[in-house]
Amino acid sequence: MIKTANEGVKYRNGLEVSNKTFSEDPLCIVDIIRTKANTVWMQWTYPFAGFGRSVSIHHSCDIYRSAANRIRIGDFVYLAHDVWLTIPEPGIGVPEAIILENGCKIGRRCMISAKNSVWLEPDVLLGPSVVITDHSHEFSNVDQPVTAQGLTAGGTVRIERNCWIGYGAAIIGASGHLVVGRNSVIGANSVVTRSVPPFCVVGGNPAKILKRYDSSQGKWIRGSGLSDAGQ
Repeated sequence: MIKTANEGVKYRNGLEVSNKTFSEDPLCIVDIIRTKANTVWMQWTYPFAGFGRSVSIHHSCDIYRSAANRIRIGDFVYLAHDVWLTIPEPGIGVPEAIILENGCKIGRRCMISAKNSVWLEPDVLLGPSVVITDHSHEFSNVDQPVTAQGLTAGGTVRIERNCWIGYGAAIIGASGHLVVGRNSVIGANSVVTRSVPPFCVVGGNPAKILKRYDSSQGKWIRGSGLSDAGQ
């Protein structure tokens, strides 16, 4: 069975099947084979905390072997071109820091950087160039180069099930617990630094609630005076 992923890509049993037909460019099979080989190689040789069925990790993705023990990947997870999963503080015997639950689809050029915990619940969809991080870089000492000041203590980020994060959005949980509630939509190029309630559409910098789903009416409604995300 073929399931549709983001960016016009399909996959069958973890093997990426591009919409670009073989008749248009027969060499696309090379990219497909390289991606399948990369996925199998990582599954067999990287010490992931968990690795599900029918996963596809494009061969251009950047995941360090030393950090794999803090990464758990569920079933039917898809990582597109140039995705970067980074854990700045890897270690042995420490909790999982990046969790991608079943059905998550991560678009091209996305970066997930987790010091403590970034958790994507089932069926979360990330458009291209999304950034999700649970920490920031320290800069308080003006007499020291920023590069020498290390990271902040950070917080945690949790994206609940069936959320859609639009192109170029940034979700930054620099402190505390940032939660994007289930079935919410983050608009393109939005900057989210506070929690978002479930069933909301947010957009802007800083992100504000633009719509909410009204279950009594069975539709999304736009209202004046909607508060900032997290308020």
